Amino acid sequence: MPKLWKETIDAHRRSVRDATLDAAADVVASRGLTAVTMSEIAERAGIGRATLYKYFPDVPSILAAWHERQVNDHLARLAQARAHGGGTVGRLHAVVRTYALIQLERGGAHGREPHGAALVAVLHGDRKLVDAHGQLHDMIEQLITDAAAQGHVRGDVAAGELAGYCLHALAAAGTLRSKAAALRLADVVLDGLRPARRGTRVPPT
Repeated sequence: MPKLWKETIDAHRRSVRDATLDAAADVVASRGLTAVTMSEIAERAGIGRATLYKYFPDVPSILAAWHERQVNDHLARLAQARAHGGGTVGRLHAVVRTYALIQLERGGAHGREPHGAALVAVLHGDRKLVDAHGQLHDMIEQLITDAAAQGHVRGDVAAGELAGYCLHALAAAGTLRSKAAALRLADVVLDGLRPARRGTRVPPT
């Protein structure tokens, strides 16, 4: 197959796939998860049902692909924040604050992903989503490890445990109503990572 023809076909396939995922997102946002059907997705995407079935066998597979795209976009956004954070502490702060804003958006305060929590429940156990969460945890754990090595983060708690604390605490940003509130929450989480003040006794475990 000529290279140009192959590139044209690949571009067409990506276009159909993206249109399908965008259509699914529109249906979920406007009518909820239970209202998503193959027929409506095909209609909104501007393609025939037969064409749609060539790409996806059913609605759950479409929702999984859409959510995977969202997760990958979030990971790319966090990686960009880390790259432009500036310094060990700056990178950690940039990633934590960016993740808080992502959670705010997923919570639906701005109408971008109002059914995020319900969708995660539907896709619970999806291997790709589990792997993505692991990548996120590893990213924050490494940033905490680097900052702790320089004395900027408390060393009395394992970096992996602190990363888990960050992710669970920042999930609360999904219930907030503004960017300012999400950033305040991020600052509270970051305060919890700071080393204990001199003279402050760490309770025994």
